[in-house]
Amino acid sequence: MRIGIIGAGAIGGWLGVRLAGAGHDISVLARGATLAALTGGDWRLEANGQVHLAKVRARESAVDLGVQDLLIIALKAPALLHVAPLLSPMIGPETQVLPAMNGVPWWFLLGGGGDLAPTSLTSIDPGGVIAQSIPFRQVVGAVVHASVSAPAPATIKHKAGNRLILGRPVGGTDGLGPIAAVFESAGLDLELAQNIRREIWYKLWGNMTMNPISAFTGATCDRLLDDPLVADFVLRVMAEAQAIGNRIGCPIVERGEDRNAITRQLGAFKTSMLQDAEAGRPMEIDVLLSAPRQIAEQLGIQTPNLDALLGLTRLFAGSNGSYGQPIAG
Repeated sequence: MRIGIIGAGAIGGWLGVRLAGAGHDISVLARGATLAALTGGDWRLEANGQVHLAKVRARESAVDLGVQDLLIIALKAPALLHVAPLLSPMIGPETQVLPAMNGVPWWFLLGGGGDLAPTSLTSIDPGGVIAQSIPFRQVVGAVVHASVSAPAPATIKHKAGNRLILGRPVGGTDGLGPIAAVFESAGLDLELAQNIRREIWYKLWGNMTMNPISAFTGATCDRLLDDPLVADFVLRVMAEAQAIGNRIGCPIVERGEDRNAITRQLGAFKTSMLQDAEAGRPMEIDVLLSAPRQIAEQLGIQTPNLDALLGLTRLFAGSNGSYGQPIAG
């Protein structure tokens, strides 16, 4: 299968090397040091004490790579608004587009959900730029459960997790058999979900608090949960997100305390958003916080704790130059 990778960082690299090792034809859209590393040598993945190497086709222009059978988008969310209009040369009428990204995706309510009719999320996709660039009917919903880092260009370290969940945005798994087989051939633990939106909301439920609070405090997750006041605030935000999920067809029956007990087992780890903040990279604020708040507003649900968390996070990010969106109500 011809597979394009957009975003050659941690997740993109992990998937790209694994898929290339399974014999698939991999093309990578890259630039700068990453492009130089990929064109001048191997894509390197360190996992389970082993080193996997792959040679792939890397170019700076989508025109040079052409139409793909499967296009995996593994960008940080703030970049997609600018990159999406450039991808048309890689998207044919049958190309399946799989965003392997954090948070609420731009397509999340384009097919409606629960009490909401089909609608766009302007907090993620102002002007509908992404939706106009990527046909909704060709989207494959995905949730990645893996801990991966990219310490250097074209060098990936896989720490834990090997799970990928796929499903159609409007529900069901129609036509996903061949794509599932591709990922299974690469050794991933593949699951098909009848309600991929619920899987996305559940993952969001676990990281929409830990990520931003760790970023503006500089604290690892164990310290956040050890502070009783912070832990209580986290649970209040999670309760609001649970209430939203109940109204959009994404119910969560688990208790927040039980979900946080799983997070505690991970020990003193730095979230991806804390790592982005320390490195001065754009933070994924809108897909984690602004989108849930917009959904709540459309449903008429009050979210005072989510509001406070969003306000604090974007003020912090605005102060260090890692959030460029205008502040609105």
